[in-house]
Amino acid sequence: MNFNLTILGSGSATPMLGRHPTAHLLEIDSDYFLVDCGEGTQYRLMEHKLRPGRLRYVFISHLHGDHYFGLVALLSSLNLAGRQEDLYLFGPRGLVDILTLQFRYSDTRLGFALHFQETDPTQPTLLLDLPHLAVESIPLEHRIDCTGYIFREKPRKRKLIKEKLPTDMPIDYLRRLKDGEDISDEAGNVLYSQADYTLPAPPSRSYAFCSDTRYTESFLDQIAGVEVLYHEATFLDDLTERAIEVFHSTARQAATIAAKAAAGRLLIGHFSSRYKQTDGFLAEARSVFPETYLAIEGQTIEL
Repeated sequence: MNFNLTILGSGSATPMLGRHPTAHLLEIDSDYFLVDCGEGTQYRLMEHKLRPGRLRYVFISHLHGDHYFGLVALLSSLNLAGRQEDLYLFGPRGLVDILTLQFRYSDTRLGFALHFQETDPTQPTLLLDLPHLAVESIPLEHRIDCTGYIFREKPRKRKLIKEKLPTDMPIDYLRRLKDGEDISDEAGNVLYSQADYTLPAPPSRSYAFCSDTRYTESFLDQIAGVEVLYHEATFLDDLTERAIEVFHSTARQAATIAAKAAAGRLLIGHFSSRYKQTDGFLAEARSVFPETYLAIEGQTIEL
C-alpha cells in the first residue's frame, strides 16, 4: 500500500514568492488526504500533476487564512469539474458557516455530498477508522482553536515466502498464513507453520502533522514513536520570546519535541517570511535532532 507525503506549501501567513501557504497531501492506498488548504493549493496540485478528483478527505487545522483560504476555490473547482463522489471534511467549529456563506452568496450548489465533522480542540478524537488506517486529531496550543492530525497505518500482514509455498496451496491457507495463523489438519497436526512460510510483517507507518502551536509537551504521548513528524518552526531560537507571544515554535523547539517523542524523522516548515533563507532552521534543529529535514515544496516522501 502506498503511503506517500507531498509538500505543497511550507510558508506562513505573509505571502512570499516561491513559498506557498501550508498544504500537505498524503496518498494512502488509492485515496488522497489533504491536510490544510492554503491559498492556491489547487494550483500546487496541478503543478505537481496530482489529480484533485482523487481527493477523498480534507483536514483543516484552524481558521487562520494561510491554512484554509484555498478551500472554497478547490471545492468550487471540483464542482465545476462535475464531481459526484462524496467528500469528507474535518475542521474547527465555524468552518461550515464560512463555506455556507460563501456558497450562498455565490449561488454555488455542490453536485456532490460534503460531509463535515467538527474537531474538538480540547482532546484527541478518533476521526476516521478505515480498514487500513486510523486518523486522530491532536489538540495544539495556538491563539485560536487548532488541531493537528496523526495518520496511523493499522498492523500490516506477514509476508509470504513465495519460493517455499506449494503451487497448489489454497487461497484461504495463504490468507491465514499472512494473518499469522498456522494451518492444521482435523487432528490438530500443523501442516504449514506461519513461522516457516512467512516473514514478520513490516512495521506500520505513521505521520503526525502538528500545525501552528507554541511549544507544548501535552501531546508527546500521542505522537510517541511516530515515523515522520511535521512540526511548525516559524522562528529561529533568537526569537523565542516572539514565538511564545504569538503562539508559534522555533526550530529548536520543534526538534526538542521530535527528540522527546522518539520520532523517526522530523520535517519542519511554516517559516516566517522574514527569513529569506532556511539553512539556519536546519542547522538549529539538527543540533538537537539530527534526523531533521526541511519541508521542501514539491518534495514527495515515501513512508
